[in-house]
Amino acid sequence: MAQSYLQIDNLTKSFGDLVLFENLSLGISEGDRIGLIARNGSGKTTLLNIIMGIEGKDEGSIVWRNDLRVDYLSQDPQFPSDITVGEVCRCVRQGNEWVVDDSKDRQDVLTNSSELTRILTRLDITDLGQKVSQLSGGQQKRLALAHVLIDNPQFLILDEPTNHLDLEMVEWLEDYLNRSRSMTLLMVTHDRYFLDHVCNRIVELADKQLYNYRGNYNYYLEKRAERISAQNAQVDHAQNLLRKELDWMRRQPQARGHKSRSRIEAFHELEQRAKARYEEQRMRLQMRSTYIGSKIFVAKHVDKSFNDNESAKVILKDYNYTFARYEKMGIIGANGTGKSTYLKLLLGELKPDHGSFEIGETVRFGYYSQDGIQYDEQKKVIDVVRDIAEYVLMSDGSKMSATEFLKQFLFTPVKQYSYVYKLSGGEKRRLYLCTILMRSPNFLILDEPTNDLDIATLQVLEEYLQNFGGCVIVVSHDRYFMDKVVDHLLVMKGDGVLQDYPGNYTDYREWRSLKEQEAVEQAQVANGLKASVAPSSAKPKTPKAPKLSFQEKQEFERLEKELPQLEAEKRKIEELMSSGTLGSDELMAKGNRMQELIDLIDEKELRWLELAEKK
Repeated sequence: MAQSYLQIDNLTKSFGDLVLFENLSLGISEGDRIGLIARNGSGKTTLLNIIMGIEGKDEGSIVWRNDLRVDYLSQDPQFPSDITVGEVCRCVRQGNEWVVDDSKDRQDVLTNSSELTRILTRLDITDLGQKVSQLSGGQQKRLALAHVLIDNPQFLILDEPTNHLDLEMVEWLEDYLNRSRSMTLLMVTHDRYFLDHVCNRIVELADKQLYNYRGNYNYYLEKRAERISAQNAQVDHAQNLLRKELDWMRRQPQARGHKSRSRIEAFHELEQRAKARYEEQRMRLQMRSTYIGSKIFVAKHVDKSFNDNESAKVILKDYNYTFARYEKMGIIGANGTGKSTYLKLLLGELKPDHGSFEIGETVRFGYYSQDGIQYDEQKKVIDVVRDIAEYVLMSDGSKMSATEFLKQFLFTPVKQYSYVYKLSGGEKRRLYLCTILMRSPNFLILDEPTNDLDIATLQVLEEYLQNFGGCVIVVSHDRYFMDKVVDHLLVMKGDGVLQDYPGNYTDYREWRSLKEQEAVEQAQVANGLKASVAPSSAKPKTPKAPKLSFQEKQEFERLEKELPQLEAEKRKIEELMSSGTLGSDELMAKGNRMQELIDLIDEKELRWLELAEKK
């Protein structure tokens, strides 16, 4: 039987009048791998901080198993700024402080850990002598992640571990945790593939209480839908009873000053149950986007590099591209390959060394940057939005007030009149997204939009982008988000090498895995290490034909429309030429057009066949 690691009973936490949660109870046993899900502002990080003793609780008890090795990756790890990366590896947590521990036991753990160098390298940390003060926030988060993994605790608590990791790092971490089966996990993350592949239990914090699901994210979605359906069925029943009770209450003689106390109390309790219908707060925005013309942007022979000490770091090299109308591009690549630089070049925030980006006259950018914007913290949320516009135009010509618009972004009336400084980090990012979309851009550029956004917001953003009547470029490490939003990928491999891949991230990953497997097999053959010839019954693997690029798909669709039109015109001319009604000049003109059509149809049919073979 699995040992109990942590028992939480009747935990309550509030800030003034705001109750985050009350009477929470949760048991965590050896082998549990829990994903904690909640909306921004519900208290996920607060709950983790209370569990770790960093923040105080109002009521309740938290009991740990004795001598349990526990470690915690916080959202914003703080190390002493005057120490080096190598010294951070020797830090230990004392409450909310990190101190360097030079004890022999600590040194032995690090010296004997063969994982040390490998983990640091996989997280792109190679200079152990570098000062922590010289690292970016993302680098410090990766350093803290390396720290907790190197410690190999029995129980690991992770707050948004995939933030600031590129896609390869996320997949590596997923694989690492899956191989570390002895490690018990409690994590907060919005990465749904990560939750699905790593967790065996999902805990949802909603309505100030916890809901437990023993399964992965996919199982949670299924069972959560059943829970909401059952809750609403109970509410329907309660509403029917309420109508009868209300009728009873109204029929009592006015002279009777003492109705049955128990009956009245039961009425009020029933009234509360009848109001408890669960309605998904969904953002279904059909905003009017500005008209966008056929010319979006054209990149012509663009070069961009940065001088890093004595060597040049190449981002783009003789880059040429014509962006199509309604295109949805995802950009992926390791950290440092130039994804954000590409966006800033397009927006004109950086200048290319050579070449140019030519932007269409109708293009109206909406840019969601990693850095966000600085708000006046003393302003109310509603005032931040009203400073931009009192109303937002919808696609049907109607107007939506700033208050209604904020509701679509899951800001309750109470939250709308809260001050910005009271918002959680995720709520500030949601407000930032709101201020961008309400300007009705026709070209959205989103740089890591999934960082700090909760799953509910991500779901509605995905739905919005799928129906968006404009262009989109997304840089994201969230595989689930990329799969749902983009139709092709620009893969930045470093040193100015770029690859355009048709399809979403999962398509690309499968293709890359196949290529890697083929490379291994070819190397084995070359080295004489091939185990044996496959049985004759086994079907040989055939590499997938290259898929159509985004522009080729558009060309294929045009050809499918144009060829029937050309054939119809050809038939019409044939009928006219055989009708005997045309004069000599008309007959000559129609004959010339007929030859043009035959040549054009032959040319387009040949191209259609070429593209159809790749489809």
